[in-house]
Amino acid sequence: MAEPEFTATGVRIGKRLRSLTRAGQVRISGGRLELLTSYGSEIDSAPVQAVRASRPWFAPEDRALADLNGNRYLLTLGEHDPAPGEPGPPAARRFIEAVRKAAGHSR
Repeated sequence: MAEPEFTATGVRIGKRLRSLTRAGQVRISGGRLELLTSYGSEIDSAPVQAVRASRPWFAPEDRALADLNGNRYLLTLGEHDPAPGEPGPPAARRFIEAVRKAAGHSR
């Protein structure tokens, strides 16, 4: 199995006003974006080309939106990338860049 292009753990994943998991996982691997619970169960997944990732307006820097299969998920990642060797999710900006890169889009 190929190494994932992007992995983030400890991510809060919500849908509308409902929190789906407080310590979930976001993974881009093999051309697919997967949203997983803290136990590894799949919340949703889609080919990266079909995913829209963006920053919500008027939200803190640690938030990102991901539109998959007609559903909009609010992801709370880190505000800043963690120091090397430190635990914590990467910055939301890095997630958005990873989705665009995996889908073959440039800025």
